[in-house]
Amino acid sequence: MRVPGLSLAGGLSERLKSWVMGSRESDTNSIVLYDRTLLWLTFGLAIIGFVMVTSASMPVGQRLSDDPFYFAKRDAFYLLLALGMSLVTLRVPMDFWQRYSNIMLLASVLMLLIVLVVGSSVNGASRWIALGPLRIQPAELSKLTLFCYLASYLVRKVEEVRNNFWGFCKPMGVMVVLAVLLLAQPDLGTVVVLFVTTLAMLFLAGAKLWQFLAIIGSGIFAVCLLIVAEPYRMRRVTSFWNPWEDPFGSGYQLTQSLMAFGRGEFWGQGLGNSVQKLEYLPEAHTDFIFSILGEELGYIGVVLALLMVFFVAFRAMSIGRRALELDQRFSGFLACSIGVWFSFQALVNVGAAAGMLPTKGLTLPLISYGGSSLIIMSTAIVFLLRIDYETRLAKAQAFSRG
Repeated sequence: MRVPGLSLAGGLSERLKSWVMGSRESDTNSIVLYDRTLLWLTFGLAIIGFVMVTSASMPVGQRLSDDPFYFAKRDAFYLLLALGMSLVTLRVPMDFWQRYSNIMLLASVLMLLIVLVVGSSVNGASRWIALGPLRIQPAELSKLTLFCYLASYLVRKVEEVRNNFWGFCKPMGVMVVLAVLLLAQPDLGTVVVLFVTTLAMLFLAGAKLWQFLAIIGSGIFAVCLLIVAEPYRMRRVTSFWNPWEDPFGSGYQLTQSLMAFGRGEFWGQGLGNSVQKLEYLPEAHTDFIFSILGEELGYIGVVLALLMVFFVAFRAMSIGRRALELDQRFSGFLACSIGVWFSFQALVNVGAAAGMLPTKGLTLPLISYGGSSLIIMSTAIVFLLRIDYETRLAKAQAFSRG
C-alpha cells in the first residue's frame, strides 16, 4: 500500500537531487544540457568569497574611505558585472573563440604593452589600467587568451607537437613573449601559472617526455635567475623558510597569516571575529583571504573551501575528457587547461598563506577580492558550461539519430 504523503515527498526528493546533481537519463526530453554540479559549486565559491571579502575588508575600508563596506560594495558590483557578462558569453559557441583566438591573444599583448606605459602602480607594480572607477588587470586576461590560443594551436598542429621539437617550442615561444611583458610589470606569479599550464596542455597533447625535461629544467633555471636578480624576490623565498627569524620584517606577512590559522583551530572564531584582519595582516581581503577564512571558519571552513575548489577543477577535467572523446579537441584542450589553471592558482595561493610556498601575489579563484580576476575566472567557468552543453547536445543528437 502506497502512502500518498511519503511517495510525494520521495518524488520531490528525487527531483531535487536530479536537479542539483544533473540528470543522467538518456531520454532527450528530460536530459539536462548543462553541468549543475559545476554551477552550484561556482555559486557557492562566489558566495563564500563575497562573505569573506566583506568581513576581511571592513577595517581597511573604514580607514581608506570611512566606509567599512567600501570593498564589499565594489565586490558586489563586480559579481553582478561578471554575472551579466556570463549570461552573454554563455550564448556564444566555442567555434567563435577558436576562430578569433589569435586576435584575442594579440589584444592581450597590446594591453600588456599599454599597462607598461600608462598603468597605475600599486605596491611598486604597474599592473592596472584605470578606466574611471574601474581598474583592468591585463595579466588576468592574458591567461585566458593564451589558453584559447594554445588550444586552437593544438587542434591544428597536434601531430607536429608530438613528433617535432620545433612544434613543441612554438607555443612555448608565445608563452615566453607574454612572460617577458609580465616580468616587466613585474608579475612572476602569473608567469609561473602560464608556464605550468602550458606544459600541462602540451603533455595532454602527447609531447615527448624528453622535451618536457629540457623545458622544465630551463624553466627552473630561469626562475632561479629571476629570483636571485631581484632582492625583494630573494627576501620572499628566504623568509618563507623561517618567517620567525624576522617576524617584524621580511617574515611579517607570513607570521601574521600563520597566527590567523592558529587562532582558527577546529571550529574557528566565528564569522566577523577575526583579529588579524584588523590591519595586522596586510592584503587580508586579497592575497591572504584564505588566512582570514581559516581564522573565522576554522578547519571545517578550510576543508569545505578546498573541497569545492578541488571539485570545480575535477569537473573541468571531466568536461575536457568528454569533449576530447567526442573529437571536440579545441573545447577539450581548453577545458583541461582551465582545470589545471584553476587548481594550480588555488594551490599557490593556499600554499603561500600556509607558509608552504613563497608569496606570489596570486588571488584565490572566485574568493579573493579583485574585479579582473573575478570576471576572467567567471568567464572561464562559463566556457566550461558551454563546452559541457555542446558535448551533451552532441550526445543527445547522436542518441536521437540512433
